Amino acid sequence: MKILSLGNAKEKSGFFLHFTYLSVSLSLIMEYKESYTDAIDLLKRLISTPSVSRQEQDAADVLSDYIKQYEHFTIHREGNNLWIMDPHYDEQRPTLLLNAHIDTVKPVDSWERNPFMPVVEDDCLYGLGSNDCGGGLVSLLQVFRLLTEKQQQYNLIYLASAEEEVSGINGIRRVLPLLPKVDVAIVGEPTGMQPAIAEKGLMVLDVTCKGVSGHAARQEGVNAIYEALDDLNWLRNYRFEKVSDLLGPTLMNVTVINAGTQHNVIPDKCTFTVDIRTNEYYRNEDVYDFIKNHLKGEVKARSFHLHSSCIDREHPIVKRCVAMGMQPFGSPTLSDQALMPFPSLKLGPGESSRSHSADEYIRLSEIENGIYTYMKLLDGATIK
Repeated sequence: MKILSLGNAKEKSGFFLHFTYLSVSLSLIMEYKESYTDAIDLLKRLISTPSVSRQEQDAADVLSDYIKQYEHFTIHREGNNLWIMDPHYDEQRPTLLLNAHIDTVKPVDSWERNPFMPVVEDDCLYGLGSNDCGGGLVSLLQVFRLLTEKQQQYNLIYLASAEEEVSGINGIRRVLPLLPKVDVAIVGEPTGMQPAIAEKGLMVLDVTCKGVSGHAARQEGVNAIYEALDDLNWLRNYRFEKVSDLLGPTLMNVTVINAGTQHNVIPDKCTFTVDIRTNEYYRNEDVYDFIKNHLKGEVKARSFHLHSSCIDREHPIVKRCVAMGMQPFGSPTLSDQALMPFPSLKLGPGESSRSHSADEYIRLSEIENGIYTYMKLLDGATIK
């Protein structure tokens, strides 16, 4: 096989930079370049196809049609969720899930570009969902394809899931019962290709404080707003004792409040919403019970299932990340990782700070580096 030494190569950017001091086969270089080109082409198609949460059907169709060109993968579909499995699947081996979502948030009004028109300027590809998390979605597909071309010590499943942005019941929760046993997962959220080995959970509470209506001029009734003040003050000042090294403290924030009908009527009801982000030391159900016992108002939780998640620092994949020079960290943002009943970490191209923002973009070099880094991490790896 012809060997190309890149020690004196003139091209020092992108993928080739990683191989400057290595001798690699020309065929391998071409294979990686083809994967990178395919990833960008697919991402442009997905950006052009609106896929707001619960409206992902067209995007799922685009992805399905694209995967068909690879021929030897059988596509499974449940609603707007798609997955393909390792052609060499062996139930005696552990299984690695590669997951990213196809849905996006709605574009904010401050977009100055057409959010559904992919535009490349310099190294940046602009478009809704390019960063969150189209870059991870297309990169992981190529990584799945490359890894399954040769024997690994584990099985692979690639899952493109829907309704991630709304934690919907027709997203990954609908698919997980249909998959074989999964031992560990990589979620392709934008993390700058650094491993997020812990993630905060989420619980939303609705609190209702009641009073008695009356005429404001006669100082009649019981003001529900004043009844809520003690609860609001407690939520503002209470600090949970256990602080995580990775995720920091469990946080509570009152984010919405409503009361009153007109200026001269004492309000008989005050409602407010509390956003709670739990670290790994607290289960949502326990936090709910604790808060309920400290507030005067009626407390209802919208759900409990979005728990904090983490993976052991001693897990083989985490240790391999560290050996490659990556820096594990804790993520304050929520993902489908919260719904996975097995160890998982977030690792993907792009930056979380660009997600849900106007004129969202991802760098082409980030996708290129993402494919390379995933392959270096996973090719020949032990996952259990």
